[in-house]
Amino acid sequence: MKQLVFTTSVLLFSTFSFAQHQGKVTYERIAQVRINISGANSADVPQTRTDKFELTFANNQSLWKAAEKDNDDDNVSGDGMQVRIMIAGSDDVLYSNFAEAKRSELRVLFDKKFIVDDSIRTLKWKMGEETKNILNHVCHKATATSIYPRMSMSIENGMMLRKEIQDTVNITAWFTNDIPVSAGPAEYQGQLPGLILALDINNGRQVYKAIDITEKADLAIIKAPVGKKHYTPDEFRKERDKAMEEMQQNGMGGNRQIRIN
Repeated sequence: MKQLVFTTSVLLFSTFSFAQHQGKVTYERIAQVRINISGANSADVPQTRTDKFELTFANNQSLWKAAEKDNDDDNVSGDGMQVRIMIAGSDDVLYSNFAEAKRSELRVLFDKKFIVDDSIRTLKWKMGEETKNILNHVCHKATATSIYPRMSMSIENGMMLRKEIQDTVNITAWFTNDIPVSAGPAEYQGQLPGLILALDINNGRQVYKAIDITEKADLAIIKAPVGKKHYTPDEFRKERDKAMEEMQQNGMGGNRQIRIN
């Protein structure tokens, strides 16, 4: 009888704590790498890239950022140069305010930092009947479709070739009502009535899965990034295109850092 009472108390405490709408989730992201480097052995090009991220949430806000790295980035050689492969968004920091439906993101582009302000746009989600258990939380399935611009890049004869493609993205999310916070991985903030613990983008192109969740969190870090100049998404895209053009004109010799979307 004493053991039953103790177990029940623990469950009640856990439910009450998460009802305060605060905590931290660690996610693992596995992303497919699609890059063609002239002169490089295809066997040397990694097929996937694994990273970890942290989501801290409280007071109807969230902060998404990369976790501390425990391994170096992958390097691939070809045509007399070394390419350092990174997945887009690996160094970015995203702050979201759900009450105001606003977001502010620190974007890193060729060692330059940009603060990009935007609104939170909710996708049209279709709720499914399937459920599964993730970290002892019952999660419900939801799917959505969106169109995003995707940059396709290749390197031939020391020159980088790039092409922007309008990509149809199929998204499958698993969210839990146990934690009624409208947060989740990466840019998928403010989307569903519960915390997203797993996310699949285009049948495995990128997969996020929560690997740890705790009620203890450093709430002081949940704040918008600070910078002298703020950009709209359109202004940032222009800066990105300008930087890519300059790099292409200057050639690709030597060591280069390539971001893969």
